[in-house]
This record gives sequence, structure tokens and C-alpha cells, in this order.
Amino acid sequence: MKRGFEIVSTKLDQGLHLPQRQTKQAAGYDFEASEDFVLPSIWKRPFLKALRHLRKGTELTDEKTLLADQSLQPYLVPTGIKAYMQPDEVLMLFNRSSGPFKRRLILPNGVGIIDADYYNNPNNEGEIFVQLINYGLRDYHIKKGDRIAQGIFVPYLTADDEEQPKLDRTGGFGSTKR
Repeated sequence: MKRGFEIVSTKLDQGLHLPQRQTKQAAGYDFEASEDFVLPSIWKRPFLKALRHLRKGTELTDEKTLLADQSLQPYLVPTGIKAYMQPDEVLMLFNRSSGPFKRRLILPNGVGIIDADYYNNPNNEGEIFVQLINYGLRDYHIKKGDRIAQGIFVPYLTADDEEQPKLDRTGGFGSTKR
């Protein structure tokens, strides 16, 4: 087995679909949400208040800044899917073209990177979550089975004189810390 997808063990009986390409020439595998999920609009009261302060040129308190900043935090939408691949490959997650255009949903990091050692990690079994922000004016209701991102397997290269990393993955999402 070189590369592919599996459903995480905790969601095997939930009727999930493995990612698949929709046309013969499609590069991306469409990922679906594994459950209903509400993505709040970023245009909430704390963020709007902060914008008003900035517009007027008045100073924002640390508390108001923190509240406004929290409005912009991305949400992790679960897929119930994990991906296995070769050690020199990566799965890249991208917006589907309909996300920003029709639904006002974006991946705030531009591209999500799923490393080969994320598969079956002890923290969350390697379940893939899609980071999304809703920049639309209203909250957006994602339904279970809605396609929310697309993934493409890609080989990568390393530098000739790289010192080999000594750390093993110890956790799930965002686990690499310095």
C-alpha cells in the first residue's frame, strides 16, 4: 500500500465516505465534513467594535484586542479521515474553488500540510481536520457530507547536507513546537 485513505476507528460506523476525485483528470481528492458544523462569521460584535476603534484612531484595550482576535480564529472541521503515504510524500489540503466563491469559506493557512508521520499518531489517530474561516456576513452551516477541501498527494525533496531531525511526532494537529 503506497498511499490512500482510511476512516478513523472512532467513526467507522458513521457512514463516512473516503475522499475521491470527481473527474478523470482531477488532481484533488474531495474531503467531506464528518458531522454537521456551524462556522461563525468573523463579522461579530467584538471584531466590529475593534474596527470602529481603529477607524476612529482610538486605542484598543488588551481585552478588546483579545476578544476581537478570537473572532478571527479558524475552526477545525473534522473529516473522520486519515491518510497514509510514503515517507517522502505529503498530502496538501487546498480550498475547493466553490469554498471562497460560493460559501465565503477559506483555509487561513492557504495550504494545509499533512505529513506522513501524522498517520496513526497517538493524539488523534491521524484524523484530518480542515482549518476554515467564514468571512461571509452570516454563520455558515456545513452539513455532514459537504465537501470542504481537496487533498493532493505530492512527493517532496530534502536538502543535500541536511542534518536529519531526531524528533518523532508525539501529537496531533500542530504538535511540532520549538
